Amino acid sequence: MAGYRELLRTPGVGRIIAAQLTARFPNGMTSLAILLHIEQVTGSYGQAGLVLAATSVGQAIAGPVTSRWMGVWGMRRVLTTTLAVCAVAITALALVQAPLPVYMALGLVAGLSTPPVQSAVRTIYPKMVNSRQLTPLFSLDASLQEIIWIIAPVLITFVATQVGTVQGLLLVVVILIGGGAWFILSPEVGRVRIPRSRRSIGKVLAKPPVLLATVTGFLLIGACAAVEAGVVSTFGHGGLEAGIVLAVFSIGSLAGGLTFGHIPIGPWAMARRFAVVAAGLALTTISLDVWWLGGSLVIAGIGIAPALAVMFAMTSASVKFSETAESFGWVGTGQLIGAAAGSAIAGFLIDGVGPQGAYWAATIFATLGVLVSVLFVRSFPDLRGRDASPIPDTEPVQTIT
Repeated sequence: MAGYRELLRTPGVGRIIAAQLTARFPNGMTSLAILLHIEQVTGSYGQAGLVLAATSVGQAIAGPVTSRWMGVWGMRRVLTTTLAVCAVAITALALVQAPLPVYMALGLVAGLSTPPVQSAVRTIYPKMVNSRQLTPLFSLDASLQEIIWIIAPVLITFVATQVGTVQGLLLVVVILIGGGAWFILSPEVGRVRIPRSRRSIGKVLAKPPVLLATVTGFLLIGACAAVEAGVVSTFGHGGLEAGIVLAVFSIGSLAGGLTFGHIPIGPWAMARRFAVVAAGLALTTISLDVWWLGGSLVIAGIGIAPALAVMFAMTSASVKFSETAESFGWVGTGQLIGAAAGSAIAGFLIDGVGPQGAYWAATIFATLGVLVSVLFVRSFPDLRGRDASPIPDTEPVQTIT
């Protein structure tokens, strides 16, 4: 913990972490707010699911694209433009009475214009700290983001059910604008300029560490999404136990990241951390008792933030600085697709065999993550004693002969 205290004493680090967490806080609210609002307006969870699917598709497409634009037009310009469009689209969803296709279009626009804060801040981090501090910083970031998933769903559910779904969506807009403005106006966002990438979009996926970070992110978040569906199915949407168990899951991740995030990252780090997640999730298949599930998910959660820290560090260390934002955009897209796949597969299994099917799905996702990490261990970089900062961009220099 002393290392984290030293890290937070580094000028600007505490401020940029707080700003980006606030700017990303709506990520934990938007999907649930849209689902609750559209269901109330249309009276159909199916139609609400279609609007939510359109939003998720937009987010998945936008990840690498808007992240790459930051190297062309600058971070502040891209973040400000996407923030404005996203705020307008969500406000329209809240206030406009329209048929389903219009709601889907607005959801798609909101997803496409989601500000690429995550890609921006993880591009900024290597410019703020020395090489020894970068891996712990990625771990601290991965740990603290669990605060979003602990507080945001509870807050938006309370507002939407006790005050109104329109007010819930408008609250998302207020936090989106306030947090986004705080992040955009942070001095570090203005100081760091991303060079224009000279390679075509998608070429970064040819780098094994970036591709592996995307695939393992897909499997890890897929497992988490299946767990969430299973917990809700086990205890019901209105069950207090569901919220407590999911909060315990996130607290386990937070504790794991803060406790083990400083450990140097070697080629086997991802396999070990994924194995902890898989072991905890395998225990969930034994019993649906609230105490057993809570204890099992604490074990599983301990490996989540440390595994995310590996993904962020290996991505950063494997690409040129001009490619970092796009690379993190692809990693984010992999996680979004994983969330959709995990929820969908778990949903089918819940309908077919009951809630336990969701925990089996989560265990299989995590086990596949272990297998990928073991089979391709040679492609994971060894960052022990090595700078995890991006590779500097170089270009030809004219000389006089």
